[in-house]
Amino acid sequence: MVALDIISDPFCPWCWIGMTKLDAALAQASDHPFAMHWRPFQLNPDMPREGMDRQSYLSAKFGGPDRAREIYARVEAAAEAAGLDVDFSRMKRTPNTIAAHRLIRWARQQNGGEADGGAAAQTLVVTRMFERYFREGADLGDRDVLTEIGELAGMERDLTATLLASDADLEEVRAEDASAREMGVSGVPTFLIGGKYVVQGAQDAETWSRVMAELRTAA
Repeated sequence: MVALDIISDPFCPWCWIGMTKLDAALAQASDHPFAMHWRPFQLNPDMPREGMDRQSYLSAKFGGPDRAREIYARVEAAAEAAGLDVDFSRMKRTPNTIAAHRLIRWARQQNGGEADGGAAAQTLVVTRMFERYFREGADLGDRDVLTEIGELAGMERDLTATLLASDADLEEVRAEDASAREMGVSGVPTFLIGGKYVVQGAQDAETWSRVMAELRTAA
């Protein structure tokens, strides 16, 4: 198997689009060579821990609602082309995603670590985060929301709630984020293949099919 590190942030719409296109390529393959591992990256590492009002965030980041609408119209078009429904109007807060990344980390640890169960649990948690945020406008910094998502992946509810209320693995997640930046990652999604090759952005399923074919040829 070939390690596929998926460096992402669950509040990033392009990460959801990129994952969906990767999934489409994997579904078309009779088998695939990847052992997947979700890795943390915060697009807004300086976001207050409680997050912030989304309209205030958009005004600060894009200089006003008109520019924000222009940018997100392109995102909506790309999401629709990938078969995804997004509803930006339901989003009231932009989260700090450090707790979400901690949950993604625990999903792997509590479901087999490096074994297939850990990767599947991580993917389930990440997928549900995307759905809750982009379809329902849920706050991914809210402990109750995250505890519910973890429970769907077979994580023990009380333990998850206790961990989220603490600083468990906070520095470990920050260290992984820092490591990605040291490697040159500045945007997500970024896919690291076999620790050597990088694929950036929400690539089409056809691109992933070519990557898999090249890996089989090189094996």
